[in-house]
Amino acid sequence: MGKLAIIDTGTYYHHRVIHEDRFGHFFDQAIYIRDLCKTDLSDITTLIVPCRTDPAHLVAHRKLFADFLNDGKTVVAMGSTGPDKWLDDISWRFTPTNFWWWKEGGSLNLEIAEPEHSLFDYVKLADATWHHHGLLTPPAGATSLINANKAGSIFYDDRVTSPGRKIVTTLDPMYHHGNHFMPATSRFLDGFLPWLKSQ
Repeated sequence: MGKLAIIDTGTYYHHRVIHEDRFGHFFDQAIYIRDLCKTDLSDITTLIVPCRTDPAHLVAHRKLFADFLNDGKTVVAMGSTGPDKWLDDISWRFTPTNFWWWKEGGSLNLEIAEPEHSLFDYVKLADATWHHHGLLTPPAGATSLINANKAGSIFYDDRVTSPGRKIVTTLDPMYHHGNHFMPATSRFLDGFLPWLKSQ
């Protein structure tokens, strides 16, 4: 089992995930975003870029992420981080975010695309259902895990476009857990982080 690191932007919502007891023990290292370029990542196997991290802080580290992947390691790009700006082979498109479907009696029309994937030993579709920020088009050969409206992916696993692995989603659970808002996001992290540690 490898070491799991997460970038810390210093926001209150990331602080709650990274430093409080419920999830803090999953992380072997928290790296402040301004220290990323001078941090030794040689013993880290998975690096999480948490949701709502300003892409402006990530673009400058594009080569670092590419090198990390070229070493056969895993980058996890969470929602609202603009991954198409700092990772190669990412196709993201804007879609309006439906924040109130659950009050209006509607549905996000999410579906599990690959039920046999190990993620779903840890996470149920209901745990990944609150809203999402845009749609992804997985590269050829990558595995979409959750689709929305049959129009695109909101979560995929890419083992083909680099020697490493990209796990990319438009979900933003850290933001909402950190804001004490939307219980599904906490349940998602209850499963997602143990799954990452098991990889």
